[in-house]
Amino acid sequence: MSRIGKKPVTVPAGVTASIDGKTMTVKGPKGTLSLAMRDEIAYAIEDGGIQVQPANDTKQARAFWGMQRTLVQNLVTGVTEGFTKKLLITGVGYRAAAQGKNLKLQLGYSHDVNIDVPEGIEVKTPDATTVEISGSDKQKVGQLAAEIRRWRKPEPYKGKGIKYDGEFIFRKEGKKK
Repeated sequence: MSRIGKKPVTVPAGVTASIDGKTMTVKGPKGTLSLAMRDEIAYAIEDGGIQVQPANDTKQARAFWGMQRTLVQNLVTGVTEGFTKKLLITGVGYRAAAQGKNLKLQLGYSHDVNIDVPEGIEVKTPDATTVEISGSDKQKVGQLAAEIRRWRKPEPYKGKGIKYDGEFIFRKEGKKK
């Protein structure tokens, strides 16, 4: 039994959920998101919530149960509150600047790194060493954050690079004489 899957997903006021064929659509103040539904899982929209149950008693249905409930929860959270990732840039001369639908990074390469921001995602740079990524789709926000971080991962000696806010970088001691 899935502990996560047993709990119904509460749908707050101002949010509507509908099932159309093999697609669940959730509409809210921050936009519309949809999810392709699995055959192994039964979805039911009941009074004030969405119930997710395995459609049959197979191992695969039980494996997908908790994950599908979490994906439905992410849809509801995305259209009500949205998701945010914060990246911190450490290093001499390393900086970021948001320019419309582009993010310009200076990371010590011989050229600037320009990253196109996908539709539905907003990127802000409150200062030159902080990048805030926000949007209603959790997968898109996390994917863009990972792509930005991949340009200069934090190194263990000085900690230079791009890291997530709250991420711990294991620091190593340098060479000794």
